[in-house]
Amino acid sequence: MQLKNKKIILVGGAGFIGHNLAISLQMKGANVKILDSLQVNNIGEHSNSKIGKENPIYINFLNERVSLLKKKKISLEKVDARDYHHLSDRLSDFKPDVVVFLAAVAHANKANKDPYNTFDHSLRTLENTLDTIRDSNAHLIYFSSSMVYGEFKKRKVNELTECNPIGIYGALKYSGEKLLIAYNQVFGLKYSIIRPSALYGERCVSRRVSQVFIENAINSKNLEINGDGQDSLDFTYIDDLINGVELVIKNKNSLGQTFNITFGKSEKIINLAEYVAKKFNVKINFNKRDKLMPKRGTLDISKAKKLLNYSPKFNIYKGIDKYIDWYVQYSK
Repeated sequence: MQLKNKKIILVGGAGFIGHNLAISLQMKGANVKILDSLQVNNIGEHSNSKIGKENPIYINFLNERVSLLKKKKISLEKVDARDYHHLSDRLSDFKPDVVVFLAAVAHANKANKDPYNTFDHSLRTLENTLDTIRDSNAHLIYFSSSMVYGEFKKRKVNELTECNPIGIYGALKYSGEKLLIAYNQVFGLKYSIIRPSALYGERCVSRRVSQVFIENAINSKNLEINGDGQDSLDFTYIDDLINGVELVIKNKNSLGQTFNITFGKSEKIINLAEYVAKKFNVKINFNKRDKLMPKRGTLDISKAKKLLNYSPKFNIYKGIDKYIDWYVQYSK
């Protein structure tokens, strides 16, 4: 299955993952459309929030996303996916072959602090999307999270590992997975589930750990670690994730399947911190660990390698060097 002329709609697609995916898909000949309210972790939120004022460069990142989409002539419609009728009209008019669902509050700490808003923007938007396309032949790709596993009982988890999420964010992501499976059982909905982990890359504004390390270092601030730094994360560069998503779209083997799409090898947070700190000659501070943050590790990507021929290219140090170079240039 090729991407050329494939009609693909991205619900919540103006975010970090979405705009990168849209550009890549369009360059490969797909007909891409984005539906996004631009409010959740985007221009609307950051224009008015404290974090937007503290990090004005984020507004530049967000505006650059929109500029890149316009440059590639990718359609971006301002649609709130919580509005069933508006969303339904847009999806029905476009008649997509593939729907990539990205609408969510994509941050565990935010989710735990504001459960209602997280539910509203995560499960309500998903149910609206599912109900609209349930009788179509569209293939829905759902972005879940490594957080659905909860505490890793072993150094490595695979897609058959029992999920026991901790906190609001992981629970809602896992609920979304179950909802997809239910729609498949009742309506025959075609679906695939992707579980990414510790994403990083250009124009991200979610303040994930790698991003915060770089920002502090560039501004000659000490790096802050919550805990002793011995926790491990399967850091995944955005280009590897995008490649994995495209393979899911193209390959019929992905239907009805769940995939870990990560680098496939975890790294201790302290090791990454020391690497960045050395580059910028800053120190590392240690703070109290967040009890709602599960201890994680490596996500086994053997299934994605076997069924999709997935092959990630960026280990954390190769990826972080690329990310740092971009950040330094952008900050000048």
